[in-house]
Amino acid sequence: MAFFKFAWEILPSLVDGLRVTLVLTIIGISIGTILGTALALGKIYGNRPVRWLTGGYIELFRGTPLLVQLFILYYGLPAWGLRLSPQMAAIIGLGLNSGAYSAEYFRGAIQSINEGQMTAARSMGLTKSKSVIYIIIPQALRLAIPSWSNELIYLLKYTSLAYIINAPELMGEAKIIGAETFRYFEVFSIVAIIYLVIVLVLTKILDRIEKTLKIPGFEIR
Repeated sequence: MAFFKFAWEILPSLVDGLRVTLVLTIIGISIGTILGTALALGKIYGNRPVRWLTGGYIELFRGTPLLVQLFILYYGLPAWGLRLSPQMAAIIGLGLNSGAYSAEYFRGAIQSINEGQMTAARSMGLTKSKSVIYIIIPQALRLAIPSWSNELIYLLKYTSLAYIINAPELMGEAKIIGAETFRYFEVFSIVAIIYLVIVLVLTKILDRIEKTLKIPGFEIR
């Protein structure tokens, strides 16, 4: 009973942190999706310099820890005259990192589409850019939903790193409560339960969306 009473007492503060966590997740995945699509298109259809730059970006952000990237944004940029708030640094870091991973998901989806789709679109008089926008991308986004769903779940959990740069998200609030009450086991157990519930609910929703949009025989092979 003491555990549940304590959980009820700290719940308002944790809910405040959860709101920040959800904002970081939503904005971060939005940036990552848009950026990832652009990077995937650049890597596939761009000229050699564009392919080199997009490939370098993807390798850089996939090859270095997200924590290091957050540290550079929050602690490193002030040395160059650019100071970001903890939330802004977290959003930018999560978005840039997610973009690199999303780019590979979208690239795989785009390349799985039969080349005849592009040929047919061009034969109908569409330019290459319009063929990509109206024919290739809509199909690729549908194919990338399973991988994108995983990225959304990962990003939700990665937001917990933002507390290290003082962002007031769920883990940040939990750390403050733990320091004030010295009941770290209970606090972080409650946080773990909150993350688990959100992930389970989000997974169910994403599975439903995936099944609704899935076309039999139309998947990445």
